[in-house]
Amino acid sequence: MKIWDEHLDLLIRARTPLIWIRSNEEERLEELLGQASERLKPRRLACWDYIEGLQGVINSEGLGARQPMAILQWLQNLDSNSPTILLLKDFHRFCDDAGITRMLRNLSIRLRENPHTIVLSSGSWVPPHDLDEALTILDLPLPQEPELRQLINNIARATGKSIDSDVLEELTHACSGLSEARVRQVAARALAKRGMIGREDLSEVIEEKRQSIARSEVLEYCETKATPADIGGLDALKGWLEQRHQAFSDEARTFGLPLPRGVLLVGPQGTGKSLTAKAIAHSWSMPLLRLDVGRLFAGVVGASEARTREAIQRAEAMAPCVLWIDEIDKGFGGDARSDGGTSQRVLANLLTWMAEKTSAVFIVATANGVERLPGELIRKGRFDEIFMLELPSSQERFSILTLHIQQRRPNLNLPIQTVVDRTKGFSGAELEQTVIEAMHKAFAERRELEEYDLILASNQLVPLSRTAREQINALQEWASSGRARPSSVLSNETINNLE
Repeated sequence: MKIWDEHLDLLIRARTPLIWIRSNEEERLEELLGQASERLKPRRLACWDYIEGLQGVINSEGLGARQPMAILQWLQNLDSNSPTILLLKDFHRFCDDAGITRMLRNLSIRLRENPHTIVLSSGSWVPPHDLDEALTILDLPLPQEPELRQLINNIARATGKSIDSDVLEELTHACSGLSEARVRQVAARALAKRGMIGREDLSEVIEEKRQSIARSEVLEYCETKATPADIGGLDALKGWLEQRHQAFSDEARTFGLPLPRGVLLVGPQGTGKSLTAKAIAHSWSMPLLRLDVGRLFAGVVGASEARTREAIQRAEAMAPCVLWIDEIDKGFGGDARSDGGTSQRVLANLLTWMAEKTSAVFIVATANGVERLPGELIRKGRFDEIFMLELPSSQERFSILTLHIQQRRPNLNLPIQTVVDRTKGFSGAELEQTVIEAMHKAFAERRELEEYDLILASNQLVPLSRTAREQINALQEWASSGRARPSSVLSNETINNLE
């Protein structure tokens, strides 16, 4: 926060008249502004809200209650010998009024000659165009680890019971991504239960994170128990991912490696893209955040860009984490002219962040097709690599069928080579459905699963490779031109398919 504090101090000293600090942490912001006023004495901090009016100025307590214009007039008439930082809470709700907007514009000129500063506090707001030139925007990031460590330590000391350094580090790391108020709520519940803070509260922190993400309109906290062992085949991709996992260590930083950016998984439906994203998060012991691109877009002008910034901020605060962008081709594959260019602006924000991010957020994007993907999204530098998830080879089909049979009938040993031969062109999801359909038949007849059941089920299923043959052929041709790496070690069957 030191850099943020220095930036805020510079803006105030430079007599920036109107500062919009984008944050919903009102209490924390008031504390930070109080610290700034101490550093920049003789400046003082005054706060206003619609109900309580002015607070923090002797002889003027309650001034301007339910009168937004009155508080602006008070600041306009304030003597320059009493330099003041005026925090206006929820004031954006009154900025659609023509008189308020005009007064703010007048003040933005007059305050350049006076040592007073207006700070507007709001998380989500689309300012009137009349204020575009007057407003300076400053984002307040969520608490960083040093702040969280000090906060947790202070709470523990207030209880009169010390906290072990290793437990403090675990809790600090776990609380990353939570607001100060949410951390205090976790601590309050711990104190109510046991009278102290300890390692037992890690589950509470995880639950609070779920709640925090649940309040987001665009991110979803996904529970997953999937592992790479649950994925049949894709050996080349698995090996590459293991290399990238090692690159998150401090040893890798010392070696000179940058933090991994992410991976784009392209392939037909049912080839394991979503399962791979879940397996990455679980095997790397990182939280999995799912970004629904469709939810980024809102009807209000500017709201889509605000949601994008919020999603990025929350993901970075949760780092290290896996950010799963599902079916990214559907989110950014439309005609930008139909939405007034909103999708292009959202994509530009996302691409800029992907190119410049320094946080431990590993992006896993999935796409069923490439014909609608913007060229700037798949160029080198956005992702560490692009992998093509082909339809499984015979060896991979054997592995996938065995996996699903063993998961459901662990002690059953069936000859399945005939089924493997009959399921050429089946995706992993279609092979799983073949096993399930065969088990339904066997269960209905109250007997054990047999090879014949699998053969019959495979004959009844029409795979996507037949119903969408042109689309899959086009995807294979695109990948074979060198634009994507194969996710599996190339078998003779795969080579023949490519030829």
